Amino acid sequence: MFVHTTTPISCNFPPLHSQNPKLKPASIPPRSPQINYARTKFPHLTKRIYLQTCRNSLETQKSQSPNLEKEMKIDGGGDGGGGGGRTTSFLIFLLWGGLMYYVFNLAPNQTPSTDMYLVKKLCYLIGEDGFQLNPVIVSLWNIMGFWPLIYSMLLIPSGRSSKGSVPVSPFLVLSFFLGAYALIPYFVLWRPPPLPTEESELKKWPLNFLESKLTAGVIFAVGFGLIVNTGLATGDNWKEYFQYFGGSRLIHATSIDFALLSSFAPFWVYNDMTNRKWTDKGFWLLPLSVVPFLGPALYVLLRPSLSAVAASSSVPALKEE
Repeated sequence: MFVHTTTPISCNFPPLHSQNPKLKPASIPPRSPQINYARTKFPHLTKRIYLQTCRNSLETQKSQSPNLEKEMKIDGGGDGGGGGGRTTSFLIFLLWGGLMYYVFNLAPNQTPSTDMYLVKKLCYLIGEDGFQLNPVIVSLWNIMGFWPLIYSMLLIPSGRSSKGSVPVSPFLVLSFFLGAYALIPYFVLWRPPPLPTEESELKKWPLNFLESKLTAGVIFAVGFGLIVNTGLATGDNWKEYFQYFGGSRLIHATSIDFALLSSFAPFWVYNDMTNRKWTDKGFWLLPLSVVPFLGPALYVLLRPSLSAVAASSSVPALKEE
């Protein structure tokens, strides 16, 4: 006759003491409970019950090992945050797919020959021919050339993805030609936290250029001048712009691109601010980042450099030593 004996599984149960008070029990180092999953037909169910038992025990009495609670969160409680991130990425991907379909199939395209002429004129491929470009369109076109620089300063290094092998550089290069339409796919693939930044990297291209206050100052000054030029446009200029918006695919898609870059900028400003540990002193810049172009440009001008952040974070470590 086969007799099966069972041993109760416990988590943090008090040790059994001897009946004789004169005899002191030998000190046995605590052992983490183990389960032989090979002897059960339902290993996943047993593991779940085991984790639940440990969790209930931890709720009734404080554990002396903080690592155990951290490991349990990784085993059983990590789906919530990951699921939310996947949902957000899926929604952004749907937005990008809908935008691409709209731009190529539904956007107005009544003046394709005019669009080609405007591109050549705005790129200075056509000399002085007596045609005066609309100042609103000129400002919009030039600002779109500086937006990729702002995003490069926000995404490198704070927006680099540490989970996965998707580099940010190709998307930033394409953004000089396609704007937000090239950046949104990276927003879907991006996973925090950012990769660590080496001190030697700060002295090399492109970080030495993107971290330069001179670069940020020139971008802010030029952007401010372009915004002022747009504000000085007359009512007839704005009326002509809206006519282009309703008939030109170039102006229509470029205007949507500008709105998209302005909408995503506050998030990346906050992400960069958090990475630089500047949320306390620089939080007042976060509401200003909703101002198209000028808000993010002002932030990259006033933010602390990565070298200053690294130096300030090393001071407490030296004091502790």
